[in-house]
Amino acid sequence: MKPGLFTSAARPSSQAESVDLSRRSLGAAVLAAGLLTGCGFKLRGRQNYVFTSIAIQPSPGGVVVQELRRSFGDAVRVLEADAPLTQAQVVLKVLGEQREQTVVGYSSSGQVRDLQLRLRVRFRLDTPQGEELIAENEIWQQRDVSYNESAALAKETEIATLYRDMQIDIAQQIQRRLAAVKKIP
Repeated sequence: MKPGLFTSAARPSSQAESVDLSRRSLGAAVLAAGLLTGCGFKLRGRQNYVFTSIAIQPSPGGVVVQELRRSFGDAVRVLEADAPLTQAQVVLKVLGEQREQTVVGYSSSGQVRDLQLRLRVRFRLDTPQGEELIAENEIWQQRDVSYNESAALAKETEIATLYRDMQIDIAQQIQRRLAAVKKIP
């Protein structure tokens, strides 16, 4: 038997297996997509709001307020800090942002081992005339992080990153709640 015949004979079967495998993968993907669509699953798209302009207070506000100002993009016009509230269709009042860092675990030698990070944000949505659209509400996020004194600088960077992720997530949750408003009086 020639070596060239053996390798060439093996190739068609390998290619056939490859084509068969890709067909199976495609079939499984189509089936999964059909099942997800059938159950009502839909990826989050762009938010649709009933208002086109918003004033966010306080100004300049904390980090979540600043994230909200950036995250509306061109979907909604965010009024400048010195603009009169009457130019806005709605007024988002961020009543408080609170960061907490709690020790939840110690090592046998008494050193901090685990921390719990929390970020709480209270807000409400009103019309410029003071009519309540969303009552005072609180959203909070919590993250657990291990801590090691020998890697304190790296852990501080990790903690800052976790707080940043919580700020972005809370801003997105607030935007979803604002998108749920169906009518402005």
